[in-house]
Amino acid sequence: MAPALAWLTALMVVPCALVLALAFFRRGIYGGIEYTFTLENFGLVLDPLYAGIFLNSARIAGTATLIAVVIGYAAAYAIAAAPRRWQPVFLFFAVLPFWSNYLIRTYAWIVLLNREGLITQLLRWFGYTGEPPSMLYTEGAVIAGLVYNYLPFVILACYAPLSRLNPELAEASRDLGASAMTTFRRIILPLTVPGIAAGAVFVFVLSIGNFVTPALLGGGRFQMIGNLVYDQFLTANDWPFGAALAMALIAIMLLVLTAQALAADRAAGRIAVAKAGADD
Repeated sequence: MAPALAWLTALMVVPCALVLALAFFRRGIYGGIEYTFTLENFGLVLDPLYAGIFLNSARIAGTATLIAVVIGYAAAYAIAAAPRRWQPVFLFFAVLPFWSNYLIRTYAWIVLLNREGLITQLLRWFGYTGEPPSMLYTEGAVIAGLVYNYLPFVILACYAPLSRLNPELAEASRDLGASAMTTFRRIILPLTVPGIAAGAVFVFVLSIGNFVTPALLGGGRFQMIGNLVYDQFLTANDWPFGAALAMALIAIMLLVLTAQALAADRAAGRIAVAKAGADD
């Protein structure tokens, strides 16, 4: 394990430790770092202005996560229910967007959503003659971009447990008189919670720290924590405060990952009980 541990230490632990150390110093008068110990940066993170940005970022990321989980789980369920020979094909199309650059995929949404874009042209083709709808530079555009870019993570995460489900469990449920909805709610859904939790964590963690999508699709009107960290390092030249914001964001991510791990452990226990019951 030494090579892997060395790699993680050099590229993850050490950089995070350096960022954490920066958060305990002051910003110089003309920018830069003044090596005077202080806790002011962490206190400033709790200021209502910046706390509101954290809450707004969590709300946008949570909305994108919910939409992505609903769509991604439905898509994964349909793929898992398809004939075996077609499943690799459907998975290929699910991950096909990853073949292009993230920025290119985001710019494609600008082409779709701007006032003279493809959606507006399609509406005019159907006879709409009113004012073009304002879709770009809105919160909805930011959420749509986040969902689109991270949806494949949810599909893959949910497909894995769905494809491994023992079909005899659903068959036994139907034999005992359960409806299709009851079978899904009490058998299939609980056994696939690890995949749902993993996909949700992927989307939430990547969305709450994202700064490209809000900048391009939000037009700078919707400040998220990723944009705030970016501005502190590269615009305001306040590295200590930017480091404190980054560490607060990392702490939120660790809490989410811990919750996901606990949910996965509980789901693993349910799966073990279900398998034991099926074997009996």
